[in-house]
Amino acid sequence: MVGNSFGRVFRVTTSGESYSGAFRKSENVPPELWGGLVVIVDGVPAGIKITSEIIQEELEKRRPGQSKLQTPRTEADKVYIFSGVMQDDTTTGAPVAMLIPSSDIGDRHIEQHRGNRDLLRPGQAAYTYFKKYGEHADYLGAGRASARETAARVAGGAVAKQVLDRMGIDVMAYTVESHGIKAGPFTYEQAKQNYRTNEINCPDPEAAKLMIEDLLQVIREGDSCGGVIEIIAKGVPAGLGEPVFDKLSATIAHGLMSVGGVKGVEIGEGFGVASKKGSEMNDTPYYDKETGRIRFKTNRAGGMLGGISNGEEIRIRVAVKPTPTILQDQLTVNVRTLEPVTHKFASRSDPSLVPRVYSICEAMVRIALVDSIIMSSGMRSITEMDSRWDGL
Repeated sequence: MVGNSFGRVFRVTTSGESYSGAFRKSENVPPELWGGLVVIVDGVPAGIKITSEIIQEELEKRRPGQSKLQTPRTEADKVYIFSGVMQDDTTTGAPVAMLIPSSDIGDRHIEQHRGNRDLLRPGQAAYTYFKKYGEHADYLGAGRASARETAARVAGGAVAKQVLDRMGIDVMAYTVESHGIKAGPFTYEQAKQNYRTNEINCPDPEAAKLMIEDLLQVIREGDSCGGVIEIIAKGVPAGLGEPVFDKLSATIAHGLMSVGGVKGVEIGEGFGVASKKGSEMNDTPYYDKETGRIRFKTNRAGGMLGGISNGEEIRIRVAVKPTPTILQDQLTVNVRTLEPVTHKFASRSDPSLVPRVYSICEAMVRIALVDSIIMSSGMRSITEMDSRWDGL
C-alpha cells in the first residue's frame, strides 16, 4: 500500500486502521500499545508550540460517540506526542510523531466483522480492496477505508493550524446542507459567530434544527444521508500555488477528495460557472487604498485565479455521500460462493458523516496551505523580482 502521505515539504503520513491491534491484545501489554493510529508530520518549522492539549482540542471535533447523531463507538482519541517537541513544548525542526490508541475494539464487534468478511458491503470499498489485496485485505471495520483513519489527519492538521495561527490565517468549515435541507450563504463573521453551536455545526440555528430532526428520522429508519460542507480560509496571502500541476486549487482538491465519503469539490461558484457568461463570472479588480493592495469587488472565483491564491477568502464546498453501511437489508454477493445474499450489516457507523467530517476538511486544507506557504517562501527567497509587487 502506497500513498499514505500528503504534502511535499510539510508532509503528513498516517498509519493505522479501524481495528488496529485487534489481534494483539495481551495482558502483558498496556491497552494504549495494542494498536491505533500513528501520524508523522515532516517539515515542521522549529519553535512552534505543540502540546497534546492543542492537538486534543482539534481531535475533540471529530471524536465519535458525542451525540445521538454519531456512531456509538466511544473512542477516547487521546493523543500522545513522542518526538519532535522538546523544551518549552516547542518543535525542534525534527518530524513530529503522534500516537492515537484505539480503545473501543471489543470482541463482539470483531466477531461481527469476521462473520461478514466474505460479503461485499454495497457502496463501500470491500470489493475494490478485495480486488487489490485479495484474502489479505483488512475486513475489520473497513481497515484503511474507515473514517477512523481520519483522526490521524486531524492531528496532523492541528500541527498545521499552529503554523497558520502565527500568520493570522484561519480555516473554518461548517455544514450548509444535510439531506437536501440547505442553509446560507454565510459571511465569514456569521459562520464564526455560530461555529460549533449545535450538533450538526450549521451556522443557521433554525436550519440546524430542521437538519437534526430530519437526521433523527433517517436514523429511526435505519438509513443514512449525505450533505455539503463549506470551508473558508481567511487571511491567505496572494501568490500561493504553482501554475500547472501543483495549483493550490488542485492540491486542496486532492486533499479533500482523499477523505472517505467526499464525492465532489467546488471552489467559488463551482458548477454554477457553467450557466454564467464571462461578464457575470469575472471578479472586478480594484486598488484598495485602506489595505494598500489589489482587491476584488466580488469573489466568484473563490479566492484563486489560475489555481493561485489571489488574497481573497478561499471558499470551497465538498459533497459528502450517505454512509454506505445502513441498518437495512441489502442485496450483495458472497465472494467465496459467488451466490447472491440479502444481509443487514450490523456496524457502528455514523448515520451521516456531516456532523464530524468538517474537522477533517479543515485539517486537509490547513496541511495544503502550510505546504504551499513553505514552497512559495522558498522559491520567493531566490527569485529576483521588483519589490513593488509585494505591496500589491
